[in-house]
Amino acid sequence: MANFRDSAFWTPVRKRDALVVLLTLVTGSIDAIGFTRLGGVFTSVMTGNMVLLGVAAGKGDVSLALHTGIAFLGFVVGSLVGARVAGHAHEDDEMWPRPILYALILELAVLFVFAAWWEIASAAPAGAPEYAMLGVNAVALGVQSAATLRFGISGLSTTYLTGTLTQLLAGVAKRKDPISGRSVLILLALIGGAGLGAFVAVDAPRFAPLVPVGVLAFVVVSSERVFHQRSKRQQLPQVAR
Repeated sequence: MANFRDSAFWTPVRKRDALVVLLTLVTGSIDAIGFTRLGGVFTSVMTGNMVLLGVAAGKGDVSLALHTGIAFLGFVVGSLVGARVAGHAHEDDEMWPRPILYALILELAVLFVFAAWWEIASAAPAGAPEYAMLGVNAVALGVQSAATLRFGISGLSTTYLTGTLTQLLAGVAKRKDPISGRSVLILLALIGGAGLGAFVAVDAPRFAPLVPVGVLAFVVVSSERVFHQRSKRQQLPQVAR
């Protein structure tokens, strides 16, 4: 049985995967805030928003069309900017490439803007501020999507998770492929993050941004400490020689 307190258990790969799972929790909480408080649309599931856009067109629902359109546009902008910051995967990449850290810091800055605006609006945005905050959150998740894409690992995603679910079920159906614990944890984190985000957004809306901001800040600090500061300390003896 695995001992989670054992330092030998926490290999660099497991540490990376654990932080990615936490990023998925951020996704779920932001999606829940958008769905419960910002117009009933998603900020990461763009295929779902495309369906909602079609529904809006069929029903003639201008408000729904605007909400889905702004979320989609924000996600596109965030993905483009995030891709510029995070770059593309390389064969010689370290476990947590520094450009990913830079992209997540950018996402954190965007979420700070949302949190401040949310507070100014007394957790009850309406009209133009509601549309704008929805767009800001979509930008944040677009940046995060591009950041995790930099890992260049199939199934390692924190936003578009239909593929992750499909791969997991395909492995179960084939029976020969081992079930990916990482995929299971990512999917559970999405559900858990959505549940936590929805609970806070409905019962204590003033504190809703604290969930994604707090978790993302922890990921940023932890990734820097685990993957970059430690590697610098390991290089110091070599430099001294």
